[in-house]
Amino acid sequence: MTATIPTTALHSPVIAWFEAHARDLPWRRPEAGPWGVMVSEFMLQQTPVNRVLPVYEQWLARWPRPADLAADAPGEAVRAWGRLGYPRRALRLHGAAVAITERHGGDVPREHAQLLALPGIGEYTAAAVASFAYGQRHAVLDTNVRRVFARTATGVEYPPNATTAAERRLARALLPEDEDTAARWAAASMELGALVCTAKSPDCGSCPVAGLCAWRLAGKPAHEGPPRRGQTYAGTDRQVRGRLLAVLREAVGAVSQSLLDTVWEEPVQRARALDGLVSDGLVEPLPGLMYRLPAGPAKAGPDASSDASSDPSPEAP
Repeated sequence: MTATIPTTALHSPVIAWFEAHARDLPWRRPEAGPWGVMVSEFMLQQTPVNRVLPVYEQWLARWPRPADLAADAPGEAVRAWGRLGYPRRALRLHGAAVAITERHGGDVPREHAQLLALPGIGEYTAAAVASFAYGQRHAVLDTNVRRVFARTATGVEYPPNATTAAERRLARALLPEDEDTAARWAAASMELGALVCTAKSPDCGSCPVAGLCAWRLAGKPAHEGPPRRGQTYAGTDRQVRGRLLAVLREAVGAVSQSLLDTVWEEPVQRARALDGLVSDGLVEPLPGLMYRLPAGPAKAGPDASSDASSDPSPEAP
């Protein structure tokens, strides 16, 4: 099913709802600046707002500008990342800070192409920073926005597992022509998905465009596409990696292999997880079977936690 409602019919009610109900989040305040917006976008990928808030505040207090982070070791970024999960994001944010310092005089660039050229930043993050920090006109497609568009415009409960060309075309078609309005629309449609048009329990009674929603008007047909991807944690390599990193974050210096061996009983999985951390640049091996958080340059690598995945999830509910 394709969109049959005038695109402009959605803009005013959603933006008006946003003006009345948007959460007061620190990265939305003027004092956050472009760097604060960028930090929030890295942290909010696949991590709920309530977990991000304390780490975000501590991060900006310690590293208020990209140059401050760039001057520190990448391992300190991993340490400060704490338990946000997907810690490669910390390395990528550090790498971006180094590039901003070296290429742009320490200021987060305004141009979308310059943002996209930074290490660890893909299409979603570049569009989000350009829109939220600089008020530019870009289609910002995270999981929440994709779900709102899938329901209101195409009449299906959930978007595909991976972002499609059709979704990108729809997002561009729904984008207001005016830059300021487009930037507000990007933030408003994302907030609507986070607070009202949620994945499991959409509150259609509170939705400002319920009367226009194709999915609701069709009787809320059940999802018929491929099974939605779920996330598991207990017993996975992710859990083992998290336990290994927790020991290294809490240590003042290097730690021994024997100490790391105590965090997980199964030796093959433990070794695989440790090898993965070393390969990802999150752990640095030293002579004598010792390990520490990285002290040298961070590995650039693809932004697998967000933009290399076609389904980033900032501000997950």
